[in-house]
Amino acid sequence: MLPLPKVVETNGHMAVHFKHPVIACSIIALCSAASAEPPISTYGTPGLIDMPVATPLEDGLLVPTLSYGGGTLKNTLSFQIAPRVTGTFRYSSITDYDGPGKTRYDRSFDINVLLMEESGVWPAISAGLRDFGGTGIYSSEYLVATKHFGDKLAVTGGLGWGRLATHGAFDNPLSVISDYFDTRGSGPSSINEVGRLEADQWFRGDAALFGGVEYRFNDRFSLRAEYSSDAYVKESGSAGFVQNTPINVALSYQAKNGANISAYALHGAELGVMATFPLHPERPKVPSGREAAPVPIMATPQRSDLGWDSSSTSTSSGETALAAAFAAEGLVLEGLTVSGDVATVRMSNQRFGALPQALGRASRLLANMMPAEVGTFRLVVTEKGMPISTTTIKRRDLVALEHDLDGSWRMFARADIADAVGTTVPASRAYPKMSFGLKPYIQPSLFDPDSPLRADLGVEATAAYTPFSGVILSGAVRQPVVGNLDSITRLSNSKIRHVRSDSGLYATQADTEIKHLTAEYFFRPGRNLYGRLTAGYLETMYGGVSGELLWYPTDSRLALGAEVNYVKQRDFDQLFGFQEYEVATGHLSAYYDFGGGYLGQIDAGRYLAKDWGATLSLDREFDNGFKIGAYFTITDIPFNDFGEGSFDKGVRLTIPVNWLTGEPSKEGVSMTIQPVTRDGGARLFVRNRLYGVTRDAHTSELEDRWGRFWR
Repeated sequence: MLPLPKVVETNGHMAVHFKHPVIACSIIALCSAASAEPPISTYGTPGLIDMPVATPLEDGLLVPTLSYGGGTLKNTLSFQIAPRVTGTFRYSSITDYDGPGKTRYDRSFDINVLLMEESGVWPAISAGLRDFGGTGIYSSEYLVATKHFGDKLAVTGGLGWGRLATHGAFDNPLSVISDYFDTRGSGPSSINEVGRLEADQWFRGDAALFGGVEYRFNDRFSLRAEYSSDAYVKESGSAGFVQNTPINVALSYQAKNGANISAYALHGAELGVMATFPLHPERPKVPSGREAAPVPIMATPQRSDLGWDSSSTSTSSGETALAAAFAAEGLVLEGLTVSGDVATVRMSNQRFGALPQALGRASRLLANMMPAEVGTFRLVVTEKGMPISTTTIKRRDLVALEHDLDGSWRMFARADIADAVGTTVPASRAYPKMSFGLKPYIQPSLFDPDSPLRADLGVEATAAYTPFSGVILSGAVRQPVVGNLDSITRLSNSKIRHVRSDSGLYATQADTEIKHLTAEYFFRPGRNLYGRLTAGYLETMYGGVSGELLWYPTDSRLALGAEVNYVKQRDFDQLFGFQEYEVATGHLSAYYDFGGGYLGQIDAGRYLAKDWGATLSLDREFDNGFKIGAYFTITDIPFNDFGEGSFDKGVRLTIPVNWLTGEPSKEGVSMTIQPVTRDGGARLFVRNRLYGVTRDAHTSELEDRWGRFWR
């Protein structure tokens, strides 16, 4: 698992620390893209121009979209969460929306659900919410149907509410069910009400019809036309938008890599352009990878030819050669014991994003370099010095299945995976050890109304010392070189303790920054149990002590954890001093792997502002480590006191480096996007939480990625 990044927050905007120094959205635009089916609207969702269509995206497809027209710039990220569910986050810039020279920056979420698939004479039918829980600028709901006639023509018709009922409106047909649908709620009346789920608006009030067609000339060019039920009321009144006709048209060109460029005309008066860069997480840029091929399994030479002592395998030149071979594969041989015909190795994976690939390479080396009388290999995988799981493999199975077409899955069926607690293999070869690093970093700041995009570029120096198994002393220091984060002027207006919303002051008052300086201890207190103790400067804004205990059986999809922290707020210069504020926080957590790549998590407890509540998270992780998710937090802080956004929520994305480059790597580009960051529901950022540290070596995750065992 790749850890989520640290997030530096200010009132009304957010900065994201990437684990790898590349801006994720730029990477997405440059990656190989997937086919863009169906057409994408200016809202970044399946649609014609402004109006939606009923056809969902391909399952798992991720679609970044950039559109500009009528004085509005929309940046959108849509994701097909499940075959029938599409989710969208959008950040819009609307010129003169609040009057001449006053640009409105707006954040919004959409959700679309496919109610019925297209089949035979029946069209696909979908229902959706646009800009739900936001400011309400684009607030609308719709029911829409789309029918394809051959592979060239698609016809769409729908019924809209809210903004999609501002042209050609009539009485709500749902009123025949109940007069509940007659009156639409007024939406947020102040900035403090923004972000709530305004259910009193959904599918209520007047309704209007919309529709359109798409015609594909060939695989490259298509023409779309629509009858729009959006009158652009606010834009027409304050931003000078002109609506001469409800008809919009667009001409699109799709490149071979799936990227799509469109030019469109809105309402007979405004021109616009749009670009989409759809990609599929399951289709990496280099599908097969760029790593060197593994060594083939050879006939086993005699013990003396391998360099093993005649009476021992623990202090022989053979073990030294094996350690060197492991190191060449990016693996660390921490220890080795041999008892009878069983060789047990203690190892850690430093290179491969898929742990089964590391196990496969280690198994080949053991088959080639251990004496013939050793017929069983026990591979004890460690993380942070903790033994996590033991995978037992027979030499005869390696020989029999190396070239079998179904060798990976047959090997998984024959392998035995068990808890590694109590392993007696000494870690004599691995400790003590020390490492240093120097790398560039980029720290962007997003969504500040004064300047929606800021960034610093600098260098980060890291060092870590591990005196013995499970103990890690580490630190990271950053030095900004160029950038404009120090120009942030917006101050927090939070009514509660400023536990996160003063983070702009951390950006402006710091130069050389201690990002973390900690002592960590990882241990196994018992079967199925993992423990962590951390002390020091834990993150950008807090230092103190943190303790965690995790129950996570090797073959279980369920894990339960508990964490307790006592921290003080750091000085704004991010050096060694502290402020007066101190707090005890903690959470009880439940993690569940639903299968199919869906991961759920609930954290309940006390947050940094001394508020009590819970966070619900849902992520979708693909077998290659690409991960997309969302979360929200509700605490006992009233929505009005929380401020803009009403409660904490966000989306998060992790792109493995090997997905981008094809090179073997455990690193990744991670980002978390929060529409508005405030103080309620703020949690401590602690490195190396146990679920992320241990999950890769558990049975369900090994099974998901076992296809790379022979790679």
